[in-house]
Amino acid sequence: MRDMDQSQRVLSRKGCVYSPFAPAATALLTVGEQVAWIGSEDAAEGYVDTADRVINLGGRLVTPGFVDAHTHLAMTGRGLVTLDLSRAVSLSEVLQQIEAYAGSHRDAVLFASGWDESGWPEARTPTIAELDAAVGDRVAYVSRVDGHSAVVSSALLAVDRSIAELDGWRGDGVVERGAHHAARTVTARLWSPEERSAALLRALRRAASRGITSVHELNAPHISAVEDFAVLRRLADTEPLPEVVPYWGEFRGGDVEDATLLGFAGDLCADGAIGSRTACLHEPYADADTAGHLYLDNTEVAEHVVYCTQLGLQAGFHVIGDRALDEVITGLRRAAAVVGAEAIISARHRLEHVEMPTPEAIDTLAELGVVASVQPAFDAAWGGPSGLYERRLGRTRAAAMNPFASMRNAGVVLAFGSDSPVTPLDPWAGVRAAAFHFNAEERLSVEAAFDAATRGGHRARRRDDAGVLAPGAAATYAVWDVPDGAAPGLPDLAPDQPLPRCVHTVVAGTPVFSAQGDW
Repeated sequence: MRDMDQSQRVLSRKGCVYSPFAPAATALLTVGEQVAWIGSEDAAEGYVDTADRVINLGGRLVTPGFVDAHTHLAMTGRGLVTLDLSRAVSLSEVLQQIEAYAGSHRDAVLFASGWDESGWPEARTPTIAELDAAVGDRVAYVSRVDGHSAVVSSALLAVDRSIAELDGWRGDGVVERGAHHAARTVTARLWSPEERSAALLRALRRAASRGITSVHELNAPHISAVEDFAVLRRLADTEPLPEVVPYWGEFRGGDVEDATLLGFAGDLCADGAIGSRTACLHEPYADADTAGHLYLDNTEVAEHVVYCTQLGLQAGFHVIGDRALDEVITGLRRAAAVVGAEAIISARHRLEHVEMPTPEAIDTLAELGVVASVQPAFDAAWGGPSGLYERRLGRTRAAAMNPFASMRNAGVVLAFGSDSPVTPLDPWAGVRAAAFHFNAEERLSVEAAFDAATRGGHRARRRDDAGVLAPGAAATYAVWDVPDGAAPGLPDLAPDQPLPRCVHTVVAGTPVFSAQGDW
């Protein structure tokens, strides 16, 4: 990272500063990496003569930087420059887009992502024959929007014929579970180190441009190479970027030795996803003769949690379906019986997604101090009448999805993330989604949702002192253009209002993004 004057005094004034310690503040003074003062416009005059730089905010809003508590950076960066199928409204449109893309791109692997067949008139996934007709003899991997299944070409299958012998090979080119993980391994081998590094850098720059100052990288063997962590550290030495908080999702850590990891958590999967019908349910899906798949049982969960607790690391699991969550909850209780509840609470383990918790499960999470790392954008994308959740689960189960207010009211720490590239790096959209949840009883206030998107992410990595702007805190913040100008407090996030636009992002006093040149 470039050298920075650790004593530089920067006064930002004539705006609105969101701080619980000074609700009407209009100005902010930072000295090096820290906030030195927050206050009124009149009081700011006293700091002008001693400031090295004075920035006129022009009425803009200053907030703590966002934390995205669940990202996959390599896939995010790759998705920013490959084919995005998320707006396709039919199978025929998807195939047309893939064919056109294949004709103009000759990369070693044709990547495309974002398709969602649940609302198509054809009501089915692409097949390997259809994909081959679109891409010819190319190695192609075309991921469903949830990232838990994909369709692959014959050329990819030819690289590793064992894929067709694994659980999750459906015979029609669609891969899930073990077959999906093996297909991803093929693509990883064909992706050059230069392409991987460029993708990681691209993702971090995108995060910075969205006012995100910290990202939790939840990597796992079935997602991307463990070497990504070393690449991310090298990138941080080359230019100012958002902080990366590293997690590796493998049972008992596999054979990974990386002292920078906060835990063996994140996408260690207890089950799959609703869209791919691999999330594990007590009762079958409403639109298919399956109840999904359980990847870990409570004995394995307990063993993993005990192992991580005794090492002083965070354990964590991807868990979505109600049966899978019950299995994880049982495992957490079994682990507490071994190491003691206090040790579990101190470890602050975490669960990702947690979309179908019962009241009893919520109480256990609160009791054992387990963080719920959740994605409000999932509710905005797939919740509500006739949404994907309702089609997959039926109205009753769908209406109970993502109970944010219930979890928060019970004392569960909420941390918001995007699961990017599943949903975009767009933190204000996540705050809005939580504040305007399809189930009115599960809505959070804008202030509570913002807290989960900022302080919640820090709490999820066991930092309780970060995520607010106050004297002595880190000078980590974002500056926003707000429709109709900023006012004290947080902006109006009603669904008919445009969201704030980031113009400047700072991490520990160092700018990592500016939309207006060098502030």
